[in-house]
Amino acid sequence: MIKSRVLLAGALLAVAGAANAGISVPITLTSDYDFRGLTQSDEDPALQAGLTWTLDSGFYLGVWGSNVDFDGYDPDIEIDAFAGFTGGDAAESVGYDIGAIIYTYPSSDDFDEVIELYAGLSHGMFSGKLWFSPDNYDDTSWYVEGNAAIPLPAGFSLPLHVGYSFGDYWDNSSGEYLDYSIGVAYTFQNFGMNLKWVDTDISGANTDRVIFTVSTTFPWSKE
Repeated sequence: MIKSRVLLAGALLAVAGAANAGISVPITLTSDYDFRGLTQSDEDPALQAGLTWTLDSGFYLGVWGSNVDFDGYDPDIEIDAFAGFTGGDAAESVGYDIGAIIYTYPSSDDFDEVIELYAGLSHGMFSGKLWFSPDNYDDTSWYVEGNAAIPLPAGFSLPLHVGYSFGDYWDNSSGEYLDYSIGVAYTFQNFGMNLKWVDTDISGANTDRVIFTVSTTFPWSKE
């Protein structure tokens, strides 16, 4: 199983490496790996990197990885592979994004790989996406989210997010829950900075925290 995960990631990297013109490489340093309101790094810093290959048609595929810490479980790295298709015009009308992603933990015997399908729409500063997993540890699961990036003066913006996790997987485990965040983002040359407050409505859980993130994407713009 571990070999299949590594081979999948390696195959995607090899394909992407064959087409330099369509490659982008995002690099992120964050004070906490936040995933749908829950920490994936035990509230410690995480270094994240990816590689995406995009065709003019809108088709894309790539890989993404991060260190993780689930406090008592064995994975220390997450590697995801994804493929999808984007189209439309979010600036003038409506943009769309459909695809699939597989989450893997190559160093773990405790965590299985999970596949999610997704479909999203965007218009101007607003976007939304629906995620569905047909086999999340033998159950189905759903996640729906809405996002906004409200422009502010002097290059700042106000990112807003709300999401809801539901379905059989959550009914049979910790229960369905809402996550939300609000922050301030700023772009300086080729770097983006984001300071956000994150929380959930999980009963009895202390999930509220402040997260700071710095990111950039290669190749840098020559403009």
